Amino acid sequence: MVLNKDTAKKTAELLLQINAIKLKPENPFTWASGWKSPIYCDNRIILSYPTIRNYVREQLAKQVELLYGKPDVIAGVATGAIGIGMLVAEYLGLPFIYVRPEPKSHGRQNQIEGQLTPNQNVVVIEDLISTGKSSLNAVKALKEAGANVKGMVAIFTYGFNVADENFKSESLQLHTLSDYSNLIQQASDTHYIKEEQLNTLLQWKTNPAAWKP
Repeated sequence: MVLNKDTAKKTAELLLQINAIKLKPENPFTWASGWKSPIYCDNRIILSYPTIRNYVREQLAKQVELLYGKPDVIAGVATGAIGIGMLVAEYLGLPFIYVRPEPKSHGRQNQIEGQLTPNQNVVVIEDLISTGKSSLNAVKALKEAGANVKGMVAIFTYGFNVADENFKSESLQLHTLSDYSNLIQQASDTHYIKEEQLNTLLQWKTNPAAWKP
């Protein structure tokens, strides 16, 4: 869920500006899942742009405080949200931890890196939501470690129905700075894309798993 329309529009504008999000309807990307897609998102690029990095950090931090007050700990999901999650924690003056996709196979075999005490209130920071499975895997690890996961705040979501269903089944709140609908609207309003590209991008969203260029 997007909380603020102006923030959603501004975030979309900035992500397009630095090519953190690329739109190529005529030359689609292939995701790791095998899906063909006219859009590719890599929000880690944000970290290379201090002004934009600071904007995203502050907006995420403000949403955390608005929604949950100050939790005990901020958690980032590895690897994409480690950097931005740490910046949010620093802005709020809170401890930071991050969660691996699975425990390490050596050493202490940690899945959660950093200090977490059972019953602490945790808000999870993500960079990108697609199906939500990897994000919810991190939430599961935190809960198994005894954390009280209050919710998740992310930079961007594709807004897939499957993600909505996955978060609903886990009774977890998800809020994002921007989403696919606001991104496409911003790209259209600023003539970043042509009308025929807009039609392709809208068509893809209706059934991304089966879409073919």
